[in-house]
Amino acid sequence: MFDESAHIERVEAVLPTRASILSESPMKPDSTPPTHIARQTLTFKFRLKDKHAAELNRQARAVNFVWNFVNETQQKAARSHRKWLSAFDLQKLTNGASKELDLHAHTIQRICRAYDDARKTHKKAWLRWRGRKSLGWVPFNTGHVSFDGEAFKFRGVVYKTMHLRDELKVDTKIGAGSFNADALGHWYLNIPVEVECAASAPVSYVGIDLGLHDLATLSTGEKIEAPRLYRASEAKLATAQRARKTPKRVRNIHAKIANRRKDHAHKASAKIAKEFGLVVIGDVSPKKLAKTTMAKSIYDAGWSNFKTMLSYKAIMHGGSVIEVSERYSTQICSCCGCNPVSSPKGRVDLDKRRWVCDDCGTEHDRDRNAALNILRVGLDALGGAHV
Repeated sequence: MFDESAHIERVEAVLPTRASILSESPMKPDSTPPTHIARQTLTFKFRLKDKHAAELNRQARAVNFVWNFVNETQQKAARSHRKWLSAFDLQKLTNGASKELDLHAHTIQRICRAYDDARKTHKKAWLRWRGRKSLGWVPFNTGHVSFDGEAFKFRGVVYKTMHLRDELKVDTKIGAGSFNADALGHWYLNIPVEVECAASAPVSYVGIDLGLHDLATLSTGEKIEAPRLYRASEAKLATAQRARKTPKRVRNIHAKIANRRKDHAHKASAKIAKEFGLVVIGDVSPKKLAKTTMAKSIYDAGWSNFKTMLSYKAIMHGGSVIEVSERYSTQICSCCGCNPVSSPKGRVDLDKRRWVCDDCGTEHDRDRNAALNILRVGLDALGGAHV
């Protein structure tokens, strides 16, 4: 497993609207394969065995203590109209606490740095407190976790995982990462490592339009079905929530939904990454759409996880993923480049799945037309051939 450390490249481009700058020829990939980086830093996530939970829970409580201390100190400074404390100031204030709290000194330093970064990101004088309901988190610095080929070692303690990956070698250099717990109390190890990637990718490219009816529609016409796992489990979840005596049961249902959604996204993204060297995807924002009446369906689709998985899997196979503006991609005809009156407009025409262009007479599938336009924008931004 990986986390979000593999980022999708953002390409600023707009959709061409005139037929004069659009080619009607079919997609013809370049004959020369793109050049790719042979090594890339990715973050692996490993599930730890449950026997390590007690020690990690103890360290997590100490981490919360340090976080709350620096938060209280920053709060007093802000209320007293004094200079706000930087990460360096907080680190000086916590010097010598590692022995008393039985925490690694660099873990305390990383807590101070993470607190300062979070405060600046959210532009707040101070942040929320960490308590019993906060998910466990224990950061560590570069080189403080080692791998002997079978298990990991941190502060002299050996941590065994449920599984390993072939990319990990005995001499693998492990960067700054963290231990973290989920809502069920399971602990995970997140380690950034440099891995070898494919030197070249398949000389083919595809555009992807994300949706709710189908998770993704490819410019080739293939559709990846949205599993709608939350919707399928709503009745079971409602029964457990009404009981009010089974919070663990509710957490288990949510965890099962998340795991099944993740499994579906892994399989779908892996198939695309193996088949295409360049993937162009629309910049649809789940965060913005979650503020609408479609919020439940948006979260159930899992667009963010799918895009993250697609990005690092493409890197592993020597390919790349770019994100482009999908503005007007549904309305503009992918054949003639015009914006006819007959094209679907906004949320009013969400149920309009097929339409015919008034100008050229081409019949379109709504989602595939959008995927073709998204691919066209990506290729135009990269200076490649049109579709």
